[in-house]
Amino acid sequence: MSRSLIWIEDDQNKGWACSYCPWRFPVPTLLSDPEAKNAYDRLATTKFREHKCETSLPVVKPAPSPDSDHAFEERARTLVTRGYKPKDAVEIVLQDLALEYLSDSRRMERARAAAEDFLRKVRKGLI
Repeated sequence: MSRSLIWIEDDQNKGWACSYCPWRFPVPTLLSDPEAKNAYDRLATTKFREHKCETSLPVVKPAPSPDSDHAFEERARTLVTRGYKPKDAVEIVLQDLALEYLSDSRRMERARAAAEDFLRKVRKGLI
């Protein structure tokens, strides 16, 4: 299994991380300038390539609960970090959720609202 650079965001951690080991590259405080964010992303990518995984076993991240407020964003963000455009990632997640929820219209309405919120955050540079 190959490792990849993933984005994590929870109560204790926010920033780039290795999908295979506990390596983390946390976001510095007060990072708001777009140029600084781009520099942070470039630096994280370089540091990720240079690091040696600390363990032979992958770190298992708990999957977001489907009813969690951040579940949609987590799934879309994962696709974006794997190279999908944000709009394509949103469409894929919405199609996936449509299959999961089948005829639960309330959940699909919440998913569509989360999709709009995700794209709004991407446009504003918050993600």
